[in-house]
Amino acid sequence: MSNYVERMSVQYQNFSQGADPLIDSWFLMQSPGPVLSITGLYLLFVLWFGPRWMERRKPYELKLTLIAYNAVQVVVSSFFFLYPFFTGLFSRYLSLTCGASMTGVSKELQLTVWNGAWMYLMLKIVELLDTVFFVLRKKQNQVSFLHVYHHTIMVLFTWFYLKYIPGMEAAFIGVLNSFVHIIMYTYYLIAALGPRYQKYLWWKRYMTTLQLLQFGIMLCYFGLINGMQCAVPRALTYFFVSNITIFLFLFINFYRKAYQSRAMKRD
Repeated sequence: MSNYVERMSVQYQNFSQGADPLIDSWFLMQSPGPVLSITGLYLLFVLWFGPRWMERRKPYELKLTLIAYNAVQVVVSSFFFLYPFFTGLFSRYLSLTCGASMTGVSKELQLTVWNGAWMYLMLKIVELLDTVFFVLRKKQNQVSFLHVYHHTIMVLFTWFYLKYIPGMEAAFIGVLNSFVHIIMYTYYLIAALGPRYQKYLWWKRYMTTLQLLQFGIMLCYFGLINGMQCAVPRALTYFFVSNITIFLFLFINFYRKAYQSRAMKRD
């Protein structure tokens, strides 16, 4: 019994302190309070306060803001997609058995992964503005459960991952997601340019298909690294697989409503 209590106290100490004191010293990383406050305020605004505040106001156009925002997102997503190549992380990742955890690798490699994850967290926080813009433009129909859940869980999980289990296993997920976001924000950028550019947006259905393919690849990836008996933290695997599965079903449901139902109506 004493051994069990001792193990539990060590786990609790590690959980409360985080994976590394250096990470704990970074902006927003010392405790969960700030990031929980950010996501809480986000949910409060987009689900309750924002719609009521806009109820008797005209929608904001935000054309220039959206053009600039989406253009920046394309550039930043491109940076994250190329980050492993800029830093040499990709070649070092392939040289490690099973992609490896951070145990036993150089401090330089650890810092490369941690810095990338922290910047990725900042990006996920900025992306909460996607929903804020919907509310300000009175596009509340686009503030769906899928949209809000996705943005909220990405912020919370990225923080949790960096704080407690900042291994290399999730790096591939971030890179893949960044590639999809390059395509997605390019679409939004063209849409923000105005009605005269709508003819160039015929590929929306294929963008949704790409998002579905992304989740399928992610599930295969985690199946592969677990099948190879890589030292992947169970918490990471369970969380990723469960949420990727949820995203997959939600996107399939969106795809069916958005495209298959339209095709049936035309027929």
